[in-house]
This record gives sequence, C-alpha cells and structure tokens, in this order.
Amino acid sequence: MNIMIRGKHIEVTDALKEYVLKRVGKLEKYSDEFMDVKVTLLVEEGRHRVEVTAPIHGIILRGEEESTDMYASIDLVVEKLERQIDKYRTRINKRMRSKVLKDHEPAHPVEIEDEEEKVVRDKKFTLKPMSVEEAIMQMNLIGHNFFVFTNSDSQAVNVVYRRYNGDYGLLEPEA
Repeated sequence: MNIMIRGKHIEVTDALKEYVLKRVGKLEKYSDEFMDVKVTLLVEEGRHRVEVTAPIHGIILRGEEESTDMYASIDLVVEKLERQIDKYRTRINKRMRSKVLKDHEPAHPVEIEDEEEKVVRDKKFTLKPMSVEEAIMQMNLIGHNFFVFTNSDSQAVNVVYRRYNGDYGLLEPEA
C-alpha cells in the first residue's frame, strides 16, 4: 500500500506522518490490493479535518472526518473506512470473483446474487445549456444539494453540488 500524505495549512511532522501510516496502514488487513491511498490533513478555523481516498478493485472508498484534534480525526476516519469496508465487503468480494470468473471463462456460467440498493424513483429531465453560476442558482432555487446540467462553455454534462461546509463543487468529465 502506497500512502501519500499531504498537509493543507498544517506542517506534516514526522510523528503525525508515522501515526497516519500506522492507522491508515491498518486498512491493508482487509485487502492487499489497495493502490495509492491519498491522505489530506487540513486545519481550518481550529478544526482538524482528515480526508482519505482509497481505490480498491474499481471502487473508491472515501472518508472525511473532523474534530478539534488531528489525531482523533485520523482515528475517526479510519473507523469510518473500516465500517465502509465491512458494509461493502460482500460486494467487493463478488466483484473480485466475477472479474476472476470473466478472465477465466468457466465451462458453466456462475450466478452471483447482487444485494444492490433499489432505485425507488426514476426521474427524467431536460438538460439545458447554462453556465456554472446559473446551475448553482437553479440548484438553490429548487432546494437540492446537486444539479445536473449541460455546461454552456464545454457542452459536456456537469454536476454542481453543495459541499457539507456550504461551498460548491463541480463534477465534469475528463476529456
């Protein structure tokens, strides 16, 4: 497992780095197939936030926690990721098995039952070309946390969303 640690508004000391490597390294017991795990340590207005992104088997595990202490935030985010892994372990294992089965093409087809969440609502809408600012305004007018639109600059489908801290994010496809 390759753990990349980055600090924003904080100096990543050797002690802090060792603690992150020790705690986040615990995830390796769940699978040795974790790739580049990214850990970002942030300090904003006295809050210590830790963000961890860990890709595994085509799935991206992501956890974010904050508290008044950086070490506590690290512990909280690792616990959150462990809960996610436990929750999705059967799906991850099924995905691994189905990939192995596809690679080896068995003589008899194997059925894998999915325990997927159900889609309870299907909604169709027209994509209107608009600017990012207009999309944010539309999202706020309808009271949602996200809004899908066609970006008038790139002509690509984009998503604007409200982050938990009140800022906005933009999702756009890579070229």
